[in-house]
Parts: sequence; structure tokens; C-alpha cells
Amino acid sequence: MNKHKEMGNINDYMPLSNDWNKERLETLKKLFPDLFTNEGKLNINELKKVVDPESISETERYEFRWFGKSAAKRKAFSPSNATLVFDEKRSVNPTETDNLIIEGENLEVLKLLSTAYREKVKCIYIDPPYNTGKDFVYSDNYSQDKKAYWEDAGVTEEGLKIDTNTETDGRYHSNWLNMMYSRLLIARQLLREDGVIFISIDDNEVHHLRKICDEIFGEENFISDIIWEKRYGRSNDARLMASVIDHIILYRKSEEVQILREPRSEENNGIYSNPDNDPRGNWTSVSFASQRTKDQRPNLAYKITNPFTYEEVEHPTNAWKFSKEKYDELSADNRFYWGKDGTQKFPRIKRFLSELPEDLVPVNLWKFQDVGTGDEGTKEVNELVGKDIFSYPKPSRLIKRIINLALAHNFDESEENIILDFFGGSGSTGQAVFELNKEDDGNRKFILVQIPEAIDNKSEAFRAGYKKISDITIERNKRVVERIIEEKKKEQPDLFTNGHKEDAIKGLGFKVFKLVKSNFPRVEFAPDPEKTTEENIELLKKYIRDKEAQLITAFNRDELVTEILIKNGFTLNYTLTKQAEFKKNEIFFATDGEKETLICLDISIDMETVEYFKKHNTQKFICLERALDTTKKWNLKHYLADKFTAF
Repeated sequence: MNKHKEMGNINDYMPLSNDWNKERLETLKKLFPDLFTNEGKLNINELKKVVDPESISETERYEFRWFGKSAAKRKAFSPSNATLVFDEKRSVNPTETDNLIIEGENLEVLKLLSTAYREKVKCIYIDPPYNTGKDFVYSDNYSQDKKAYWEDAGVTEEGLKIDTNTETDGRYHSNWLNMMYSRLLIARQLLREDGVIFISIDDNEVHHLRKICDEIFGEENFISDIIWEKRYGRSNDARLMASVIDHIILYRKSEEVQILREPRSEENNGIYSNPDNDPRGNWTSVSFASQRTKDQRPNLAYKITNPFTYEEVEHPTNAWKFSKEKYDELSADNRFYWGKDGTQKFPRIKRFLSELPEDLVPVNLWKFQDVGTGDEGTKEVNELVGKDIFSYPKPSRLIKRIINLALAHNFDESEENIILDFFGGSGSTGQAVFELNKEDDGNRKFILVQIPEAIDNKSEAFRAGYKKISDITIERNKRVVERIIEEKKKEQPDLFTNGHKEDAIKGLGFKVFKLVKSNFPRVEFAPDPEKTTEENIELLKKYIRDKEAQLITAFNRDELVTEILIKNGFTLNYTLTKQAEFKKNEIFFATDGEKETLICLDISIDMETVEYFKKHNTQKFICLERALDTTKKWNLKHYLADKFTAF
């Protein structure tokens, strides 16, 4: 049998997440093939001709630069060889939910999610470190950090110690910018075209944040700098100015977001009443007198008659808002209010609640009365997990307003409305989603990511039994779920007594995943720089045969499946069904509702299984690289083409 020589590079054999650098180049090549050499390399000189660098002097071009920017961008788009494993013990009602809490360093997690959740997230809300000199900044220098993260079992159990970013550090702002830049670059890939991102920040870095967001999302996609009134009293220990506000920066992914609206609240509707028992229901009123004078609008200056006292009425200085014809029309429709006893000096125009749109144009000043304060956020956490457990959590009312604003316009219950928070903190976003879904029986879903940051062993949280911030994230949302279930038992007891418990708790829970080292030892392989690519590939194949001979056990089979599927673009809410028609191999059908494949982790693929795909060549199939000899692999490639993957 004629067998073609396999080509490729080392990465083709590695269990990696999506390589965004490679994809960006491939996209550029499809659009502009003339910019590439015959060997497939980007011709920088040809690219420069297109952009015409002479049109703008290098020294005059506006650009926001800082130390480490280029490296941060490279790290953002380089693939991850880590994986995620399901933590059933810490999950809550995992079979009834698509909500996810992921414990792990968020840049690596975002990379792992970037293929499966690409353009699937409707709303991102993050509350990152504010860089006040007391906050930590995630380090992306993984040459040492990764080794500790993966190899020291105590790190993920006891927590990862993270240094603060002090103002005495010569790269104080650069450290923070590098952290934010790389994560926002990947986060943008996850947003739907009609998606939006909200970022909480204070005065310290808001100007820098605006600049990097303008670069990543486009200056034209900036929507607003929302001011949140986070406290209602001043702090008299401030040296110069007491801060009572935070910023919430809002960007859209694209021009598909043309209109933003937010639902009317009870507070909005509270100004409407019905003192005259009008059959059209509650109303509020505005003055019929215009702000324009009679001299400015002489055609709108006329006498009207009070229908209760029959007196002629004329404003002494101002014109009316409408013409006499319009006044007569409104009067005939009982649209004027002359006071409770009909003796009010000038009439007011009724505006009926029933005639108003169901949503409102949002404003960029959010008062504490409407969305809560920082103290309210602290009180919520105290009530759920104990006093002094977490500092400066955002109130759930604030995040509910953010979610409502993001989802209100053209809200479609049939779509997956995913809210992502990759600085999960105490889990406020999860609580907000759970409570909103309870209020309107919605199906919003969340993904929270929180690094297992170690908690100070002298803190109240540590004394309460929490070793990591991620422990608080999980425990808070567990207790929110328990509280809502107890409320539902009181409100709808029949749901829990008539065999409908699954319906009662649908969506009330979350799956916990942990970021861990790849299950495949091959990620430790170091190519020999003195050898050719072909020689290194042969060395890698031998390394795989030697190191992965005992790869699969009953204990880690599920973990292997998860790693293989997420790196092939499956979401973490996939299902597996064993296929009875295969007699010589154990093969499962995997699907996440969109993607589907057959997958086999046996250490050897039988020829009968290979021949099955000769007739069933429309199905995708994934198996282990070491389960195939050269003939079987060639046949599967021949039968299935790009629908076959050897991992």
C-alpha cells in the first residue's frame, strides 16, 4: 500500500488550545495571499507597501506603549497546553446546570475556552485588581510560576501566593497593563458580535484602561464611562479628596449593538399614580406651560378655560407647549389634570404608564439608591459566608443592572445568554445570575474564573476554613443555591413532592472545574535544536510511545476525554453515550449540542473499527495517536479526511 510521508511540526502532535497567532496569519493569507512568499511566510515588505508607512512619520504616529506590551500580546495569542478537570465533589447539582466555576489562572483558562466559547458570550463583567499598590497582579512569566503551579500539589490545595504590585516597583503601571492587555485580547474573541463588556475600575488606572480598550475593541465601540456612586458618605481620613465613585467602562464588540435599553424598575414606575381614578391607569404629569416666552412663541399664547371653574386662564409670561387645536384634542381626551379639586392655576399633561415603552434609555450615573453600595456588597457576603471573609465585593444589585442592560434589547430566551466573569472574586456575578433567573424564570448562564489565590493565615477567612479565594467563590454560590431552593420549597411545595424535583432545581447549580497540567506527558518534550523538524518529530513519536504507554486508567479516562474535547472545540457541558454497535472497541458519542464526534481512548484501534468508517465517512472520529499503526492511520485519514483526529 502506498503511504504518503507525514509532514507537519511539533505542535501538530501537542495537546494545545487554539493557536490564535497561527489563525490570524491564516486569515490574513486567505484575504491577501499576495502578501505571502511561495514558502507561505508573511512578506513584511509587501505588507508595508499596503499600509504606506511614509504617509505618517514614525515619530508622529499616536500609539500607547509601555514596557512588555509586545510580549503580553504574544503570550495572549500563544496556545495553552494545560487542561481542565471536573471537580464533582465541589460541584452543586451538576447534572441540572450549565453554569461553570473554574478554579485557575485566568489567562490559561481563557485560552482553553477560546475555541469552544468563541463568540458565544453575551456579556462580560470583570472587577479586576485596581492597582492601588495593595492589589496583586497576575504574573505571566510562567517559566518558574508554571512549574510551581503544576508540580506543587499544595499550590492548588492550599492556594497560590501572589505578590502585591507595589508603587515602588519601577514597572508599577506596566505590570498592571500587561496583565489586563493579554486577558482582554483573548476575552474579545469570546464575545458575540452583539456582546458587550463592562469593567469596574477606579481613578487610578481608568485612563490607561480606556486606552488599551480603545486599541482592543476599537475607539468607535466605546459606549460609556458609567459612574457608580459606591458610597453615600465621605471618608474624612482622605488626604486630598474622598472618593465616593467608581468607573464602569462599557464597550461593545461591534456595531451590531445599535441600541441599549434597560427594563423599567419598580422605582421607575413609583412616580406614577392615579389620583383621579382615570380608567387608563397610573400616570404622571408635566406642565402644559412652555419654557418659551410669549414673545418667542406668540402663536402658542392663547386663553384656555378651566373645565371645573369655567375661568379663562392665560399664563402671564410663558407660551403653552402646543397649539390651540392640540390643546382641544388633549382636553377632549381628558389628558389634563387641574388638581385634586380642579382649582390648580395651570393645567398639567398626563403621561400614562401604560402608554410608555417597557424599557428605558440608560444613563451613565448609577446612584447608590438604585444599585447599592460597597457596604451593601459586604453585607451580602457576610450574610452568606460569614463576617469579614472578603473585602470590597460588588453588590449583586449593581451586577444585576449590568446584566439587564446587556441583555434587555432584543433579549431572546432561546439563545444561550452567557455571562462571563474571569476575575470571579467572591462570586457576586453568580449570585446576580441566580437571583435574576429566579425573578423572571430566565435561563441566563454564567462562567466564573478565579485563581486559587492563597488566603492570609491570619485572616478571618482562613480561621473560618477558607484556604483560597476560589473556596469563597464556590461556597458563596453554593449557599445562594441552597437559599433559593429553600425559598422555592416554601413558595411552590408541590414541585418537590410530586416527582418534579428536577424541574424545581433546573439551572440551580454549577459545575466546578480546575486548571491542571495536561494529562499527556508529551508536553514535557523538549525538541533538540541541533536536529531537523523531521528528526524531532520522530523523537517526539518515540517519546509518546515510551511515556504514554500507561496513559489511560479508569481514574483519569474522564479527564482525558475532557482535555481532548475542549481542545477540539467542545464546551464543558458535553455529554457522552456509549455506542453499542462497536464490538472490538469502546467508543462514545460526544456532543455539546452543536459539535459532535465519536471518540475512543482504547490503546489499540481494531481493523474492524477502521473499516466501519469506510462506509460511515460523514462522522467525526477522535482516537489516540499511539492506538494506530501506520496502515490504520493512513486508512482513517483516507476515509474521513479532516473529520479524523489522532490525539
